[in-house]
Amino acid sequence: MNPPELAAFLKSRRDRVRPDDVGLPTGPRRRVPGLRREEVAQLAGLSADYYTELERGRSTQPSAEVVAALARALRLNGDERDHLFHLAHRPVPRAAHGTSAHVQPALLGLLDRLTTTPAQVISDLHETLVQNELAAALVGRPPAVRGPAASFVYRWFTDSAARALYPLEDHPHHSRVFVADLHAVAARRGRDPEVAQMVAVLRQRSEEFATLWDTHDVALRRTDHKRIVHPTLGVIELDCHSLFSEDGRQRLLWFTAPPGTEGAAQLELLSVIGTQDMQREGTRSAG
Repeated sequence: MNPPELAAFLKSRRDRVRPDDVGLPTGPRRRVPGLRREEVAQLAGLSADYYTELERGRSTQPSAEVVAALARALRLNGDERDHLFHLAHRPVPRAAHGTSAHVQPALLGLLDRLTTTPAQVISDLHETLVQNELAAALVGRPPAVRGPAASFVYRWFTDSAARALYPLEDHPHHSRVFVADLHAVAARRGRDPEVAQMVAVLRQRSEEFATLWDTHDVALRRTDHKRIVHPTLGVIELDCHSLFSEDGRQRLLWFTAPPGTEGAAQLELLSVIGTQDMQREGTRSAG
């Protein structure tokens, strides 16, 4: 690890990011050209003290997850992200999925502007990569796991707790949609060992999955009407929309409700409640 170079690079990238680029308010009292240290820490989910130590070249080697979070917070492009991983002496993630994936800048920029509606970026295997606070309050934060269990689709068919997100009577619909979507992803990825392994394991562990997979239904999940079970607000009826990255490996999901509906009123309440008193399992995070 090269602490001085890492520190200099972090500061140089922080100086060039404007507050409105990341959905933060601007004001006349700003004395720095870009973001403040505490703002970068907030965007990356780190403590301000820890980030300050990184920028001063005094911290220990950051984990791959921390490096990925900093790359997202500082809106680094692909080359800059890879350089940051090299400076931190961490292997550069090659795949466009998983918790260390580099979120597509275009999707991240749109997510920053979706401040009044729940929104999150997921991989094509339904791994939550980044989400705003409203999305965390609505569907929960993703579990801190790696491998197949990071995928909500995988958890849907292997962990009954994941299904608490939707009413019981809606489960058959979501099962069909998840499998049809995974079929489309598998076809697009070709001979991808990660997808092949996931399908093989799910066929073994879930009779429901195996039966649905053999129907060969194929359909990317572009939009859907969902009823989400919230621990405080009850069942919330929402429309879920998807915007795909150019390579199809990532999706921006956002949730809306028609004006004047009960769902719209519940979303307003959600913005007030936030993540307070949300004692829920990480497996609730939706794909």
